[in-house]
Amino acid sequence: MTLSLSHRLKTAFRGIGIRQLRLICGLILFSYLLSHFLNHALGNVSLQALAQGVAYHMAFWQFLPVAVLFYAAVLTHGGLGLWALYQRRQFGRNNLEPLQLVLGLSIPALIFSHLAGVRLGQTLYGQEKLYPQVLYSYWAGPSWRVWLMSAALLTSWTHGCIGLHFWLRLKPFYKRAAPWLLACAVLIPTLALLGFYRGGRDVIAASATPQWRAENLSQKQTGTAAEQAKLETIMNGFLIGYLGLIGIVLAARGARALHERRGGLLTLSYNNGRIIQVPKGLSVLEASQRNNVPHSSMCGGRARCSTCRIRVIGDANALPAPSPREAFVLAQVGATDPSIRLACQLRPTADISFFQLFMPNLAPGEHGSARTGIGQERYLVSLFVDMRGSTSLAEKRLPFDVVFIVNRFLGAVSQAVISNGGQPNQFIGDGMLALFGLSAGPQAACTQAIQAARDMAANIAELNALLSHDLPDPIRFGIGIHGGEVIVGDIGYRDHMVFTALGDAVNVASRLQDMTKTLGCQVIISNEVYARAGLAPDALPQQDVEIRGRAEPMRVRTATEAADLGTPSQATVASETA
Repeated sequence: MTLSLSHRLKTAFRGIGIRQLRLICGLILFSYLLSHFLNHALGNVSLQALAQGVAYHMAFWQFLPVAVLFYAAVLTHGGLGLWALYQRRQFGRNNLEPLQLVLGLSIPALIFSHLAGVRLGQTLYGQEKLYPQVLYSYWAGPSWRVWLMSAALLTSWTHGCIGLHFWLRLKPFYKRAAPWLLACAVLIPTLALLGFYRGGRDVIAASATPQWRAENLSQKQTGTAAEQAKLETIMNGFLIGYLGLIGIVLAARGARALHERRGGLLTLSYNNGRIIQVPKGLSVLEASQRNNVPHSSMCGGRARCSTCRIRVIGDANALPAPSPREAFVLAQVGATDPSIRLACQLRPTADISFFQLFMPNLAPGEHGSARTGIGQERYLVSLFVDMRGSTSLAEKRLPFDVVFIVNRFLGAVSQAVISNGGQPNQFIGDGMLALFGLSAGPQAACTQAIQAARDMAANIAELNALLSHDLPDPIRFGIGIHGGEVIVGDIGYRDHMVFTALGDAVNVASRLQDMTKTLGCQVIISNEVYARAGLAPDALPQQDVEIRGRAEPMRVRTATEAADLGTPSQATVASETA
């Protein structure tokens, strides 16, 4: 158990790259932003509500461990943003990526005057600026300051929402949650800006009384003229330094481009005969995008999927070693061949030829079809069922008779799948792949798959009774069931597209079905699916089996007869499907 936990932790850390670190820091900053916006929205209630809200806000975010984490996230996220400006050579056709980068780089320039006036004023001079003082400085001062703060609020919020969209778009729940998230994305900043406006108007009205001005605009709270001048100097110095830093990064990009042009060009040869020449330093995916060569990349080149995989032809030892993130993704899909690489991560140093393992779907205008495959990552349970002895059956019967029997078999197993909430997905000869979880949660999907396997046995028993006069031996079958994260979407070419699932979980289910022959049983269920379904722990025997393509054995449950499968917890089914 300890070894397994250690292995899992090591694998998890291998999967953390620069993008994952930037995402973690971004989530911390977005949490701060959300808290701040909700606090601003209290301005629609009263100034007292603003004061009470900011007390809770400051108590949490100025708590020392949280403050250290927050400022570390600020520096790390900002530094990685500058690195992205330097490192990214090519953007895809999706214009949200460059927009996100531009907005992110604009935030420090827009927000630093506010930080200098509040945080630095408190740190350096002990100034006590809260909402009354800050709102007064904006609404009683030059109007451009209000517009600058409004732009900072909208810029930072839009940047964060784009990042969340890129992170969540492959999640299974995102399609259902997107309308609600969009409503929140519009409503929260609107309420925050209205609270900013309403609070400012209330402060200006209150500032007409000498008593309020004496209580809220003292030197202890707003600082002296000399202190304000010093803060202004610091702010100007920061802006000059920050803009200079961006200039240095842009100059470094130019120097790199000049060096790459002088260093010569690389030749990339595609399996369709296309040959392009690009400067050294580009990833294969960036080279494809720069030269308008269609190349699959479901996650946008973030190493979150493996759809951009290529197989390099020739000596793979000459390729640069994969990064930890690339090695993690390739290990997740069982790609142990060193010639298989991620196009978004591989930056060749010499000419290469390669095959694209996943050919992209062309846009509708390119082939006249209105259908484009869009993938989605989600947890599904895959059930493979196969009819035994169909080859010997075909040797003794007329072809149409064999087709009739196979169709009756596939009809019997499909009926069991549909009646339990699954979807017959692929018919491969005399076998079928069924998917569970397209409209239910993981636990319900596991339950449905096991119930379907039991009902298949009942349906095939009825079919055997019906065909007993014509079949000397009853129809036999094997079933394999496994669940996990897969990619679902339209797969195929042009007008020949089918909806299906791709992933390790599907492959494992197929191999478990094959193993029913050697283990002498009708059903093999992975222990993960068995446990999630809520079956009694000792209802079926368990054993560890070797799965081709997997480094570690898998624990499975075996059932000699599918009809003997127990009934999963009905409470689980009801709660998950609800």
